[in-house]
Amino acid sequence: MRLYVALGALSLIWGLSFVFIKWLVEPAGLWGTVFIRCTAGAVVVLPLLWKNRREFIRRVPYQDLLVVGVFNAGLPWGLIALSETQINSTTAAVLNALTPICTAFIGFLFFSIKLKPQQWGGVVLGFLGILVLMNFEAGELLKENFIGMGTMILAAICYGFSSQYTKKNLQETGVLLIAACTLTVGAIVGLIGMGVTGSFKAFVHVPFLDPKVLIAIIGLGCFGSGIAHLLFYYLVTRGSAEFATSVTYLIPITAMIWGFILLHEQLTSRLALGLVIIFTGVYLAGRKSVRFRTAIKSKKAG
Repeated sequence: MRLYVALGALSLIWGLSFVFIKWLVEPAGLWGTVFIRCTAGAVVVLPLLWKNRREFIRRVPYQDLLVVGVFNAGLPWGLIALSETQINSTTAAVLNALTPICTAFIGFLFFSIKLKPQQWGGVVLGFLGILVLMNFEAGELLKENFIGMGTMILAAICYGFSSQYTKKNLQETGVLLIAACTLTVGAIVGLIGMGVTGSFKAFVHVPFLDPKVLIAIIGLGCFGSGIAHLLFYYLVTRGSAEFATSVTYLIPITAMIWGFILLHEQLTSRLALGLVIIFTGVYLAGRKSVRFRTAIKSKKAG
């Protein structure tokens, strides 16, 4: 049950992220956005890591943490920021929902992950739920900018790879350490990106005290990067990569819920149907991991 509660909380946090990226990328630039959100997230996580530093005295897998930092924060967040300069937030969120499918195929092709038929069914069913939310107008995506679509899909592939890599190589590493290192590496990637593209001058003039920018930094950085990363790595290490990335199926739904709460937008019967289909897919995709954890607990108790 804790895994599903964490998944729901993560989807609520990330449901607003695409809006915050849209607000931040114009004044801060692509790599400035990466640097800001990673730094703000690290500000949340690093004090917690320092408080619990005794738990991490043992050997730290620096190389593995570096790989995860690049492919789960630095590179995909730069790609997403670029994508949102070309396509709207809704389209970006829908394309982001390709992440579980990418995760499943990458796991199968490169990490020898064998999913049960019902797990494959859950992955496919979850994406079907996304199509229901779109009223099966997937063809509308083809009218969007191909650069924006391509960079968003590449970001989904990065997420899929990093999730499987984390599950394989960082299973015994603490969630705080993984999140802190990921965000630190991501911030360094953002700095390098600004240096290579010569965008430091624009970054210096970011109106950090502007209410809209400040809300975006807190929402995207502290919550969408810091707290959300702790939840995400908890899902990966305690569940599975496929289950953790299924959060991207819920993000379009939570975005609609936020629209209802904050903007008084109407909720439709299509949303209810999509919600049922997606939840069913998420349950099937995560069924093995939840059972596996229960079995481990029973074994320890015995």
